Amino acid sequence: MIEVKNISKRFGDKQILTDVSAKFEPSNNSLIIGTSGTGKSVLLKCIVGLIKPEEGQVLFDGRDFYKASEREKKDIRREIGMLFQGSALFDSKTVEENVRFPLDLLDENMSESEKLDRVNFCLHRVALDNSNKKMPSELSGGMKKRVGIARAIVLNPKYLFCDEPNSGLDPQTSIKIDELISEITDEFKITTIVVSHDMNSVFGIGEYVVFLHEGKKLWEGTAGQIMDADVSELHDFIFAGKLMRQVRLTM
Repeated sequence: MIEVKNISKRFGDKQILTDVSAKFEPSNNSLIIGTSGTGKSVLLKCIVGLIKPEEGQVLFDGRDFYKASEREKKDIRREIGMLFQGSALFDSKTVEENVRFPLDLLDENMSESEKLDRVNFCLHRVALDNSNKKMPSELSGGMKKRVGIARAIVLNPKYLFCDEPNSGLDPQTSIKIDELISEITDEFKITTIVVSHDMNSVFGIGEYVVFLHEGKKLWEGTAGQIMDADVSELHDFIFAGKLMRQVRLTM
């Protein structure tokens, strides 16, 4: 479980996050949603330790990340998998080298053959068997996302973070990526946090949803509860699109 307690963050005079708290459970797909610029990605970076908040705590199964020693922080980081927006693959590395990168960086005990076995297992899990020697330039957008997911799980993480995993994908591919993230979360009992503004993802895999508005948490609950939420800002966000506005008229 990941607990976020009273996180506040500002850059200069601009307050980005204000007193944000949430609990993210294992084997759950948790989504952080909200409009652009509302603090979603900043909150994610505070949780994974890329940005230090001015106030608050981030607890990984009770371990306070910002009070931990450097050795303890390294241990926690090794338990984290990250799927970056745009996949962030190394253009000069093959698929195999991209997926193996975290093993080379953080696992000093595995042999080359063990690393290859682990890479092949992860590529198989995302349905990219026999793609080891391909270069990122040879892959479609959806395949790049799958490579990014394989790399994110290669260290067998307890915690998985996905920053806008569906950005740049067509609707059908987006659904497949959502389903893959959901399956992996359940299969490996991972605590997964997804930053998204895609309502299809919310309704498709949102077991726990946190809605941010202007850096504050205005609502939390399940996807099944979201349509009944009495929060005007959340309704404005949900029904921003023409199709969703038409759905609203039929309710």
